[in-house]
Amino acid sequence: MKKILIGAAVLALAACSTSSPDVIQRGDAQRMSQVQDATVLSVRPVTIDGSQSGTGAVTGGVIGGIAGSTRSGGREQAAIGIVGAVAGAVIGNVVERASTKEDGVEILVQLRNGERRAIVQAKGNETLNAGDPVILVSTGGKTRVTRAPTVVPTDTPIGTPATKG
Repeated sequence: MKKILIGAAVLALAACSTSSPDVIQRGDAQRMSQVQDATVLSVRPVTIDGSQSGTGAVTGGVIGGIAGSTRSGGREQAAIGIVGAVAGAVIGNVVERASTKEDGVEILVQLRNGERRAIVQAKGNETLNAGDPVILVSTGGKTRVTRAPTVVPTDTPIGTPATKG
């Protein structure tokens, strides 16, 4: 029974995903992204609701059904197995949703052309504040916000350190 529970926990954790700007999805690697310059107008904390992919419910249902059906014999075995499966599915769904919930930020930015955008992402390693120059990196319909890199003047050859003048 312990092995089944451990296996279910591993499956539930494997189903977790993140919207962190510090984690790039495998499918987005080696893809060209669109980059836009912007300035942060405001940042506010938000909670990103957990996912309900069904993995937690299915895993919980299987475990609950097996656990319930091993408690007695005959007609009771089937009934207890069904009750165990339903209870396990409900609990598995709650566990999945709670384990995939993230602290995030809603970042309101203004593009160079004056347009404004709001992007919600998980809290990353960078702390952004109003007035910070940022870039919006868009890949496959998803956008993340990160601090803008230092701009090298165009008349400086590549590989030469920029000088302040």
